[in-house]
Amino acid sequence: MTDFSCVITAGGENGGSEGPDALRASVASVLGQSLRGSEAVVVLAARADGPTRTAARALADSSPDRVRLIHPDPAARTTGALRNAGLDAATGRYVLVLTPGERLHRHACRNLWQAGERSRADLVAGRWTRTTEEGGKEQEPPWQGELYARSRTVARFSDAPQLVARDALVTGFCLRREAARRHGLRYEEDLAHGEILFGPLAAAAVGRITLVRRLIVTGRAVPDRARDLAALVEAHRRVAATLDAHGLPELKEERERAFVRDHLVPLARSFPRLPAARRTRAAATAARVLTAPVPQELPPLERVAATLLARGDAEGVLTAAYALSRPATVCAPVAAGEGGRMEWDEQCPVDVTELGHQYRQFGGARLMNRLTRCTAEEGRLLLEGRLVLPPHLTPDAPFTATLEFRARGGARAVAFPVDDVRHDGNGVTWGARADVSRLLRPVGVRDTAWDARLIVEAGGVRSVSDLFGPQDLVEGAAVRFAARPRLGQLAGDTWEPYITLKDHLALRLTARRRPARTTRRLVRYATHFRPARKAKLLARALRKRLDRYRSRGFKATTYNTWLIRLPVRRGSVVFESHMGRCYGDSPRALHEEIRRQGLKLRATWSYDTSPAGFPADARLVRRWSWRYLWALARAEFWVDNQGFPQHLRKPARTTYLQTWHGSAYKRMGFDETRVRLQNAPQRERLQQAVHRFDHFLVRSEHDVATLARAYRLPEDRLLRTGYPRNDALVAERTRTETEGRLPRPPLAGALGIDDHKKVVLYAPTFRGGPAAGGKQARRRLLLDVREFAERFGDSYTLLVRAHYLEAARLPLCPPGTVIDVSRHHDVSELLALADVLVTDYSSIMFDFALLDRPVLLYAPDLDTYATERGSYFDLREKAPGPVTETQEELFGQLAELKKSDIRHASHRAAFTAEFGAYDRGDAARQVVAAVFSRQGASRTTDHHDRGAGR
Repeated sequence: MTDFSCVITAGGENGGSEGPDALRASVASVLGQSLRGSEAVVVLAARADGPTRTAARALADSSPDRVRLIHPDPAARTTGALRNAGLDAATGRYVLVLTPGERLHRHACRNLWQAGERSRADLVAGRWTRTTEEGGKEQEPPWQGELYARSRTVARFSDAPQLVARDALVTGFCLRREAARRHGLRYEEDLAHGEILFGPLAAAAVGRITLVRRLIVTGRAVPDRARDLAALVEAHRRVAATLDAHGLPELKEERERAFVRDHLVPLARSFPRLPAARRTRAAATAARVLTAPVPQELPPLERVAATLLARGDAEGVLTAAYALSRPATVCAPVAAGEGGRMEWDEQCPVDVTELGHQYRQFGGARLMNRLTRCTAEEGRLLLEGRLVLPPHLTPDAPFTATLEFRARGGARAVAFPVDDVRHDGNGVTWGARADVSRLLRPVGVRDTAWDARLIVEAGGVRSVSDLFGPQDLVEGAAVRFAARPRLGQLAGDTWEPYITLKDHLALRLTARRRPARTTRRLVRYATHFRPARKAKLLARALRKRLDRYRSRGFKATTYNTWLIRLPVRRGSVVFESHMGRCYGDSPRALHEEIRRQGLKLRATWSYDTSPAGFPADARLVRRWSWRYLWALARAEFWVDNQGFPQHLRKPARTTYLQTWHGSAYKRMGFDETRVRLQNAPQRERLQQAVHRFDHFLVRSEHDVATLARAYRLPEDRLLRTGYPRNDALVAERTRTETEGRLPRPPLAGALGIDDHKKVVLYAPTFRGGPAAGGKQARRRLLLDVREFAERFGDSYTLLVRAHYLEAARLPLCPPGTVIDVSRHHDVSELLALADVLVTDYSSIMFDFALLDRPVLLYAPDLDTYATERGSYFDLREKAPGPVTETQEELFGQLAELKKSDIRHASHRAAFTAEFGAYDRGDAARQVVAAVFSRQGASRTTDHHDRGAGR
């Protein structure tokens, strides 16, 4: 008896697109297993074609000891019957079924066998990947990350609901053969895609299941949903019936939602790529088989797509497909429903209020422009279409339109008049004839693709939209036009309209006649024959060498070797705030105090991406540029709140003032678990970077006991002055106590905040690393800002301030209710404006408490966060306001803000006294006096050069 039998079928009636190459790939993956006791059981249908039969016999003959060829009863014609024959013929301790084309990972059988023997489970499942519809790349289903986050064993399948809520067991799992026979597990022979049902049936029967994190199967094909929709729905119904039989209605509902998202929504998304006849057939099939109501818990556009599919509305599904890929585009004439809710349209009354289309305005809204006709007429390009324009977006002015073709990747554009423009209530119908042969004159090089768009103008407001159409809208040689490139006919001779992969109309310059084709072949030969290839390789090597000279590693080496020897320029200061991302925080406060005192210091500010918002009277340098390194090497003072690049040493005669960016609730520095787990060189690099600090600002003895200790800073480097950025908050509290809250700071007018509304600032903490390439990671907020706007929009304006390393994704809300202020440079100005602060674990609460205004903590994962990240104190015990763990609790506290404020006033005062004892409103003046005087500068000693990041 072998350890593993891998059943592979070939030639089944409903097995999909199989062939000899797919069969060979699957068998080869079995033979390549690191577990040698694995066999391939190839079940060959009587109706298999000649090449498949020949390939199967050759595989069996080449490895007779590990490949067995099974000829089942000729009556076994379906894939399910063939798989059952394979289960009967299997001799391994474990059995696994593969569809031709699917490939086992090299250690798949070993990993499954070891997990099964260790856990004594009858079913062992792991990860699998499928080929994407575009490009054929391998990709895991997104839900597998949670299901297989860790290896584990469950007592029954309902303990891992994703196993049956999703199609997790269509492949990538094995069964103990004895258990399969004991429970009588068989594939339904009358069901195409029977693997969808077999997996849940097996999981429900066997009981004990082990999940492994390892990748088991690759190369699974995505089903042709347009062709196989009826079979997919039938398999799904039988799985749902199984869950009903086991008394699991909630899991059945989750399965219903998952089926819509995993099959119906992808089917709708594929409609622009399907021919019109297939779209019609798929919609008709959907109308026949989709009888269950669409789950209401789905996002609105997914509900729309599923509803239109169930109605058999092929044109409506095509529109929904465009909306799914562009959710910010108005694709339907949304209409007002009951209670002020917005519906997709009158024929499809699905609630789409949360899309926010009701708040958009003509000119600012993206409107779907459906191309209905693209043909040639009298030598001209005839285009007709319809622009969606809901009544609430319609301006009270006549419409004019212009058709424009713009060179892709360039600035050139050619406009054509649109004479036929008609408004028909909820849209604009238009038609244009463009003489592209005469008026569209490309150069012929690098401008061979031109994108079309329509510009509609009414009352001086313009709306620009691409021309959307399905892939089969432009077909045949009839829609071609002569081209006249400026470089002559050899550069190209024909314009061809086509639909791009993004479903937009474009023109491309092609070579149809012999001279142009010959020229292109010669150009290709000239750029691809051996000398040209060598020249390309040399150019590529040169680019790599230049890239090396521009790399941070080379720059750091050059700086530490040569630039650091430059003489210090007396009176020069380099300021940096949050790694150059903003002009704010304590470095800004110190810069403004230096200007106020009129000190003769030359300021240089670093910026990360854009210099917008930085002071015009200072020298600006981009972070990591050569000018930046030159400024650092020659500066007498470094001032920042986060840390200059760790790899850069500090010159011996330079004074480094670290203002820091906040008091600590979560563990920092060498107290962090992440840092403690690093290797010795990594910890030494951090210690050397911190050792560069000459002065470190603290605002309380809490900072001394936490930050100073965590970064191993000696006492003589601490300045007990408070944070200069908080001087403005202390002054604002004094002004409020003597003069009242009004008038508000000028920022309120700049943001358009009404005087009668209170301001809530929501500022969550940093929860992850920056995105790839140094870009800000876009993350979904824990707080549902749309619900906040609905419940409190009349009396509050919510300001959302994401962490500077992240960017918030905000839904469209009523004007004046939610404002994204993440890009505002100075957070102190936002704090002075806010009436209430909502945060979780951010150090911003320590600063806002100085204003003696309400603080609400929304921490739904407090215990998990404190356990994983670590904390310096119990937040529930010392918080300056109520700690809420659910959104309803938070909204309840906000609804009774006055009572909550009175209850927590004493907590807030104690919090301020403990964590802000040195913030007295004169920190900037104290720091300038202590550091930037000649006496302060002379205190720099040589020990910093010895530990400055060598």
